Amino acid sequence: MEFSKEAFLEGRILLINKPLNWTSFQVVNKIRWLIKTTFNIKKIKVGHAGTLDPLADGLLIICTGKMTKKIDQFQKLNKIYTGKFFLGATTPSYDLETEINSKKSIDHITEKLILKTTEDFKGKTIQTPPIYSAIKHKGKKLYEFARKGETVKIKEREIFISEFLITKKQLPELDFLVNCSKGTYIRSLANDFGKKLECGAYLSKLTRTAIGDHLLENSISIEDFEKTLN
Repeated sequence: MEFSKEAFLEGRILLINKPLNWTSFQVVNKIRWLIKTTFNIKKIKVGHAGTLDPLADGLLIICTGKMTKKIDQFQKLNKIYTGKFFLGATTPSYDLETEINSKKSIDHITEKLILKTTEDFKGKTIQTPPIYSAIKHKGKKLYEFARKGETVKIKEREIFISEFLITKKQLPELDFLVNCSKGTYIRSLANDFGKKLECGAYLSKLTRTAIGDHLLENSISIEDFEKTLN
C-alpha cells in the first residue's frame, strides 16, 4: 500500500491492531499526528469504524481523508470476537474495569448446560447495553451516570449473533468465539450468559479478530505503522 501525503489525503483504509489500555480515540490521535508530522500536513480527517474498549485489543479500522465517508459502511459490518468469560462472579461494568461485586458457586455448571446456554443466545435477541459505556443519554455518556452511582433507564437494542462457540473450557474460565451484528456488546453477553447459568459472569479478555472481510491477521501495530512512514 502506498503511504504518501497525496494517498492519505485522497483516502486510505488502515487496519490497526489496537493495543491493550489504549482507547480507540487515542489510536486515531496517534495515527493523525504521525501522518501530519511526517508529511507536514496542517489538517487531515482521520476516524475509526467501531470503538474498542481500552481493555480490549484487536482490529480497529482507521480511515483517512475522503475514506472517512465510508466509516458508516464499515460500522454496519458483522464483527468476530474471541476472548474469555469468567464464571462465578460479576462486576458493575461486566468486565475488569470495576471490582467484583458478587460471587456465586459454579458447582452446578456442566458442559451440557454451557452448550445449551450458548444456543439460547444465537439468532435475533434483545440486549441491554452496559451502564459503563459511551452511549449517550440526555447529552451525557452512560458511564458518567454510572461513576456517580446514578441509575438510568437504558434502551434495549436488537442484535443478531450468527455464531457463538465455546472453544475451551477450563472453569472458572471459558474461551469463546462470537460472530455478531453491529451494536452487540460482548460485555453484556458475558453478563447475560452468567445470569442464564445462574452463577454470574464477566468478560475477562476480548480481542476483535474481524470486521466484515477485514481480518486482524492483516493488520499492523502502531509501532510498525510508524516505521513504514520513516
